[in-house]
Amino acid sequence: MRRVVTMPLLTATAAAVLAFGGTVAAQTVDTRIGKIELTEGVPANAAVFQKLFDESDFQRASQAYVWALPIVGFAQWQSDARKVFGARDTDMVIYQSVQDKLGILTANATTPYIIGMPDLSKTGPLVIDYPAGSSAGGVGDFWQRPLTDMGETGPDQGNGAKYLIVGPGQAVPEAKDYQVIQSPTVNVFVAFRALDADPAKANALIQKFHMYSYADRASPAPTRFLRPEGRKWSQVPPRGLAYWERLADILQREPVMERDRVMMGMLQPLGIEKGKPFAPDERQRKILEDGAQVGELFAQANAFDGRAPGAQYRPDAQWRYVIAFDPSQESKYYTEVDGRADYFYQAVTTSKGMVTRIPGVGQAYLGAYRDMNDQVLDGSRNYVLHVPANPPAKLFWSLTVYDTDQRVLIDNGKGITDKSSRQDLVKNADGSVDIYVGPDAPAGKEKNWIPSVPGKAWFAMFRLYGPLKPYFDAAFALPDFKPGK
Repeated sequence: MRRVVTMPLLTATAAAVLAFGGTVAAQTVDTRIGKIELTEGVPANAAVFQKLFDESDFQRASQAYVWALPIVGFAQWQSDARKVFGARDTDMVIYQSVQDKLGILTANATTPYIIGMPDLSKTGPLVIDYPAGSSAGGVGDFWQRPLTDMGETGPDQGNGAKYLIVGPGQAVPEAKDYQVIQSPTVNVFVAFRALDADPAKANALIQKFHMYSYADRASPAPTRFLRPEGRKWSQVPPRGLAYWERLADILQREPVMERDRVMMGMLQPLGIEKGKPFAPDERQRKILEDGAQVGELFAQANAFDGRAPGAQYRPDAQWRYVIAFDPSQESKYYTEVDGRADYFYQAVTTSKGMVTRIPGVGQAYLGAYRDMNDQVLDGSRNYVLHVPANPPAKLFWSLTVYDTDQRVLIDNGKGITDKSSRQDLVKNADGSVDIYVGPDAPAGKEKNWIPSVPGKAWFAMFRLYGPLKPYFDAAFALPDFKPGK
């Protein structure tokens, strides 16, 4: 039986031999990864086999970086909260100032964040005694999937309630008067924001929050509230080998879900395997570092110029929906790997309230990564954003600027990172507002200025708290950033 060989893949010499009915001892195939030498149609020698294994492992590492972004983001936050702040499982950390929030991916600068990251294997079933009042909160698993909202968009509808969080493999207590939530992950994310514009009322709500082990319900200790107090910390997924160290650690502490078994098989040749220590050899280390570098470039392409259909808010401007996937991370036939990587590279945590389509409830987010000329937003240039009068927000709106490299609040040395309708801004005669971003303050409109950092790219998010119908109908025409002098 004569073997059929695709002629364009062979060298000229090999093709000539075959034309006369001969056999070929050596061939060369041109591929995306270079020329591959073959003998009798298979890789020629051990060196060629190793080249193929290295390339396979590199491709797996690049894709694994994108896959792992949600869990690495939370694991990094938990690690730094414990190491830097001394946070324990039932403690909450209050991030209030711009300085406090410099470690959080695209935090807002307007409302305080109150965050805890309990390990249910240590606490057992966990009680969250959630207070009544104006707030937005929720509980998420460590893959950053929302388990429940709390507060105005939660089952308590702003009236307060007791939530009982039960971990994998834990018996559900026969508890009355609790909202029982079962988590598929051992570690969970507990967070809320106090939305009242009166700082005293917001702080009073925070102090009423109580989290404790269900086993201690008869006499629970008060919840400790910690603050960063100027200590440097970061939730941003680390780069290089540290990314994989963080991933390997959290995978050891979490159950493997059915949806992730294939990726766990992809990680095994890279030295990341549940039940075994992470001790990569030099070959694996190099491949992992290269994979993290290219994987992050993939993530940047997703986040800053994504190809998700319907991601653009309106066709007449650059603004994009920041959340362009279902918070469950699942579509009908697949896990939304690209959609969640788009978001979790640039941001952290989701909830149903962040994607609600009920007018006046929750929040809405639009992102801008380029100016009206489709150019990267440059910290060395001045820009103006014209915000039309009466943006469709029941509560308030805000514009926040972020450092593109770290995806955190822009650190311009002035502590000015956002402008919002809660601030005393200079308005135009028709009620519209011009917001200025750049190294130079606009004469007479300094109140409307957010300083940029020369030499550093930036992007912006426009938030609507309590978004109204014109936003959902895409009738809110928010123009692009216009370059100035």
